[in-house]
Amino acid sequence: MKNMTVKELILELENLFPLAYQEHYDNSGCQIIFPQDEIKSVLLTLDVNEAVVDEAISKNCNLIISHHPIFFKPFNNIQLGQPNSNVIIKAIKNNISIYSIHTNFDTSFEGTNKILSELLQLQNISILLPAENKLKKLVTFIPHSHVEQVRFALFNAGAGHIGNYDSCSYNIEGYGTFRGNEDTNPFVGKKGVIHQEPEVRVETIFPAYKENQIIQALLKAHPYEEVAYDIYPLSNIYQQVGLGMIGHLSEPISKEAFLWYVKDKIKAKVIKYNNSTKNIIQKVAVCSGSGASLINKAIQQQADAYITSDLTYHFFNDNSTNILLIDAGHYETEIHFVKKLFDIITKKNTNFAVHLSEYNINPVNYY
Repeated sequence: MKNMTVKELILELENLFPLAYQEHYDNSGCQIIFPQDEIKSVLLTLDVNEAVVDEAISKNCNLIISHHPIFFKPFNNIQLGQPNSNVIIKAIKNNISIYSIHTNFDTSFEGTNKILSELLQLQNISILLPAENKLKKLVTFIPHSHVEQVRFALFNAGAGHIGNYDSCSYNIEGYGTFRGNEDTNPFVGKKGVIHQEPEVRVETIFPAYKENQIIQALLKAHPYEEVAYDIYPLSNIYQQVGLGMIGHLSEPISKEAFLWYVKDKIKAKVIKYNNSTKNIIQKVAVCSGSGASLINKAIQQQADAYITSDLTYHFFNDNSTNILLIDAGHYETEIHFVKKLFDIITKKNTNFAVHLSEYNINPVNYY
């Protein structure tokens, strides 16, 4: 049985975590890729260093999938003996592909922040800062005979999703008019004669990055020689994509109990927190990795506590004491990515092995 290629697995992952949803500063996606190579086995890791590449070689893994990209900052040169250079040279010499799923995973509703929310057993969760300008609307006009066919094609291409609902559209009865010249071959009507055709105006929403495939699906399924359609950009917030997450504990608990609870659930050796006057905690916001930019958003949404990492002295000193700020560690809030991705890949693919790296080690040590 032919194994899946590197390219085929990447396409599966990008369907779940589109690169269009990564942050502007990020470099998720292909780092070093041999796209047509059949997958022998896969190694999952938070970071890629030389030890991880050596591990991949020893375990016969020809694909490493990481959270953090190796090409995050520009390289001026590649020199043997330099840590990052050694990673690149060794991976290429051994035909090892490296692919990264970073902020496109973080911004997914099923990504890192949902994992944190589930670890903390938060209820009624929603995205803390939903994405904007990520949606568009298609309006098209379809003769009665092909309405179901075209609608199905659009839904199958990714249109019509609103929250937990799919196949969403709005439909209005009317009629269209047109006249084809001598160079036409009209589906209905006659050349040179103005024709009126009963039609349905169909409106449906879709993620902006899918515009090309939506249009191609429309043109393929629609019977008209020339298909009339409009594309509208929308300023709606997209509740399924964005940064952070917010929800509620099932019962309010004291600040002291909550600090112990967070430390235990996230498996953090140390947590930092501010001098908050908030003594009872129930509404909780989270953001994996470096989430200082969302402090004000958590305050605006009246969170009792906000859990993130990489908070400096001034973030603790300058922000309202009416919210409990917790720095639980960058590694600690993101390491759960590895197990989640393991579950996603192994659930669907069984003809190659998937390994969790033994070198998923926190680079920050505590004394």
